[in-house]
Amino acid sequence: MRYLTFALTKGRLAQKTLELLEELGITCQEMKDKNSRKLIFVNEELKLKFFLAKGPDVPTYVEYGAADIGVVGKDTIMEEGRKVHEVLDLRFGNCRMCVCGPKSAKELLKHRELIRVATKYPNIAKDYFYNKKHQTVEIIKLNGSIELAPLVGLSEVIVDIVETGSTLRENHLEVLEEVCPLSARMIVNPVSMRLENERIRELLTRLRVVLKEA
Repeated sequence: MRYLTFALTKGRLAQKTLELLEELGITCQEMKDKNSRKLIFVNEELKLKFFLAKGPDVPTYVEYGAADIGVVGKDTIMEEGRKVHEVLDLRFGNCRMCVCGPKSAKELLKHRELIRVATKYPNIAKDYFYNKKHQTVEIIKLNGSIELAPLVGLSEVIVDIVETGSTLRENHLEVLEEVCPLSARMIVNPVSMRLENERIRELLTRLRVVLKEA
């Protein structure tokens, strides 16, 4: 039997995923060693492999078959646009993608004016403004604190992930429009879905039961 390989997003999502898998009796003791320098962790008994990757890389590993299964945020799936099957909403890491800015920017959105939008997610922003709102905007990609952009006049609004909204409030910004809800999702490589259909379907069925009970 071949190994089934999981690519998990480093940090909280990996932690939550492992807790969820433990409820199914799927454990990986090697991953609990905080001092381990290993990159790939193995459960020999169940023929499973796990590795940790940065969020944006997870769909890439899955698309190219380096991992059969991945766990990653919906925002990353949308932004990366990789050829993967999204098979399950894991219902943790809940937040939302929003258009935010000062209150005064509400009118600019309403009248579909040409504005500048700063974001870490140019593809999501482009899809939202061009395809859903039919508003022409200039999109500026940033990597750091997006909230800074409207404060220094770089952009009128931002498109970013909102969890509690406290950072926005502290900077006198607010949610102006919601783009979409987000959470952690499980993705599968299309070829793996065919080759390992039974194993993957059994895993998904068991996960759905656990998620229903939660």
